[in-house]
Amino acid sequence: MLKNDQLDQWDRDNFFHPSTHLAQFARGEAPNRVITGGTNCHIEDRDGNKLLDAFAGLYCVNVGYGRQDIAAAIAEQARELAYYHAYVGHGTEASITLSKMIMDRAPKNMSKVYFGLSGSDANETNVKLIWYYNNILGRPEKKKIISRWRGYHGSGLMTGSLTGLELFHKKFDLPLTQVIHTEAPYYFRRDDLDQSEEQFVQHCVDELEALIEREGADTIAAFIGEPVLGTGGIVPPPAGYWQAIQAVLKKHDILLVADEVVTGFGRLGTMFGSDHYGLEPDLITIAKGLTSAYAPLSGSIVGDKMWKVLEQGTDENGPIGHGWTYSAHPIGAAAGVANLKLLDELDLIANNREVGGYLNKTMSDALAGHGNVGDVRGEGMLCAVEFVKDKDSRTFFDGADKVGPQIAGALAAQGVIGRAMPQGDILGFAPPFCLTREEADEVVGKTVKAVQQVLG
Repeated sequence: MLKNDQLDQWDRDNFFHPSTHLAQFARGEAPNRVITGGTNCHIEDRDGNKLLDAFAGLYCVNVGYGRQDIAAAIAEQARELAYYHAYVGHGTEASITLSKMIMDRAPKNMSKVYFGLSGSDANETNVKLIWYYNNILGRPEKKKIISRWRGYHGSGLMTGSLTGLELFHKKFDLPLTQVIHTEAPYYFRRDDLDQSEEQFVQHCVDELEALIEREGADTIAAFIGEPVLGTGGIVPPPAGYWQAIQAVLKKHDILLVADEVVTGFGRLGTMFGSDHYGLEPDLITIAKGLTSAYAPLSGSIVGDKMWKVLEQGTDENGPIGHGWTYSAHPIGAAAGVANLKLLDELDLIANNREVGGYLNKTMSDALAGHGNVGDVRGEGMLCAVEFVKDKDSRTFFDGADKVGPQIAGALAAQGVIGRAMPQGDILGFAPPFCLTREEADEVVGKTVKAVQQVLG
């Protein structure tokens, strides 16, 4: 391919990249990569490098790259009708069909789906609906949202506040006062190393109960959580965690928002993470796996209990005052329809369970005994390796050493993409669902070499 040699300079002169060290990038001290194509689990850049993308973009290209069925659906929709809004009862064949497909797959007791474009805006919608719900019920003081430290729920004002990671708060005047945080279900990083998993779950429950007592249950509207912590470290919850947490929420009449942006549509080997862990949410956030990122689309799935109150609100106050210009965008909806069909036709969720389980076991077998590997964990097609300076004392590396990014860089140099997760030396994997056993072996083998290169 003939390169446009101006592209690198245009990139540094004009493009504001997210989650990037802006000054280093502008000065040319940090690398850029221009991606030009992809097939199944692999991407290619303009320099001709082919890489196994073991993070599926950002946990999102679930069905894999280069799926022509989805591309054709997008093109056909664009030719037929590129856009019309969804306000005041308008719809398109694609948006209505996708709504039905989602609700057919959603956990029981869910009622309707509202469409946006990103997980961040879906969680902003969720917060607005929660506040509206409590106002209609005559509870104007019941507005605070409980999130967890290390949870990730977006980068907006409210959603960045819900996110429990320092990077997303620092110098942004976040979190906002309506958001309060509680303990992350992160057993490996527990303060008391003598705690069993069962004792740690009870500790999380006690911390939540104490927070509710301090703040007042009559001021707390909802609790939001990912079934598995994602960007905070790819951390499956300890056994019994969600059952214990839900009991507390029900006791205090606190709504549950299941943020399924990462786990929705198959990543854990079940259609939803709520199915996997027995969650009974009032709202479900969806995005990435809805279209496998072939077009932007997100959703807020509203449960029956909330929906009845929303209807009551519009009877009392007129049409609900919430909407985005691009809600239920026909091109995104067409991508979603084609994506969910492909997910079923290729039986990718079953492959996810089988190969994801193989990836996790093989990674654990290969690295759990290494002196600087503190934890190997995962669920479905999610896997993480956490590195420590000393395993016996569980002493962590200094963040300035950037051990995680070094290992991710050494892995990329071998042609495999893993993600250095924030707030810890953690290497994360979330491959496309079409990953093969041979590709899983490649991911593990090259990860071992990268670890040996950096840590010995």
